[in-house]
Amino acid sequence: MGVGRKESESVIAPPKPGGKRGIARLIAATGYSMKGLRAAFRHEEAFRMELVLSAVLIMAALFLSRSFVEGVVLILPLILMLVAELANSAIEAIVDRIGPEHHELSGRAKDIGSATVFLTFGFTAVVWGAFLYLRFVAG
Repeated sequence: MGVGRKESESVIAPPKPGGKRGIARLIAATGYSMKGLRAAFRHEEAFRMELVLSAVLIMAALFLSRSFVEGVVLILPLILMLVAELANSAIEAIVDRIGPEHHELSGRAKDIGSATVFLTFGFTAVVWGAFLYLRFVAG
């Protein structure tokens, strides 16, 4: 129990007024997630390109991997790359919503989001490069 907290006080925030709970909340959250994926696919060319790249590389991973673990190691960076692109797209949408004028903090936010995607691309390239090297060169 935290310092100064009464035993009757809860550490869990109460639900939002009129908010859904339980399975209804899970169903609603899934719907919001699907809506977000559709929006990213419809409005973000980079996301579409990375989705195609991921689909191709996932098929390659299923073909090239010799074990379940190898497949997972090859597929997880691809999912991480898509997650980073979704986060970057969300940051860009928020910044663009604020206004079109240049602001140092807006530019910084967009650059940091872009750097996130860049790092996940590098991570994916290193994982795939190491796998391909070990599989085909080092034998």
